[in-house]
Amino acid sequence: MPEARHFHEELAELKNKLLVMSSLVEASIQKSIQALEERSPTLAREVFDDDKVIDQMEIEIDECGIRLMALDQPVAVDLRMLFGVLRINNDLERIGDHSVNIAERALRLAEAPFLKQLVDIPRMAAIVQSMVKDVLDGFVQEDPEKARATCKRDDEVDELDDRFIRALLTYMMEKPSVITQAMDLIIISKNLERIGDLATNIAEDVVFIYQAKTIKHHIDKKED
Repeated sequence: MPEARHFHEELAELKNKLLVMSSLVEASIQKSIQALEERSPTLAREVFDDDKVIDQMEIEIDECGIRLMALDQPVAVDLRMLFGVLRINNDLERIGDHSVNIAERALRLAEAPFLKQLVDIPRMAAIVQSMVKDVLDGFVQEDPEKARATCKRDDEVDELDDRFIRALLTYMMEKPSVITQAMDLIIISKNLERIGDLATNIAEDVVFIYQAKTIKHHIDKKED
């Protein structure tokens, strides 16, 4: 079956490209937070440069995936894999965009003293980084349960985001002169929260690929 072998070779190459892209995205999250903590314009600009590569890779993966889908017309698990790869590709690119947003705010905050000790943001960042890593490990290791387990951590990220924003809103009311800086920190927090949401999306895709189950909106529990 030369045609089938050709398809699976191209699909394997597509997955490898996705893994290279995912490494860049993971590094981008780390650099954006490090740029904030260390007040490093250099690291922030590295995030911008990395994002150009991520964007180009997303286009290449998309084009390759669509071509495979059109020419080979895969079915069953191959179709789920290809469809899942394209969805994960899109979510990884969006995570890269959120890292850029964080880096942009880090640049703005680099010259200003911190309003408060950075505790909640690094904590949120650590959680979302672990979520992204674990869902991608679940994809590589063909372990949907590992991916599924990351979804529970998104609630913790949401709680940290809500608490952090409430604290900053109170601070802004007491001291209006810090509103601009506080808003930058709120935007950073919201971008981390969105990265957590996107990691959850990827987890749902990994479960769909390997178990043919839809867990979005807890549909799988309703079916049970």
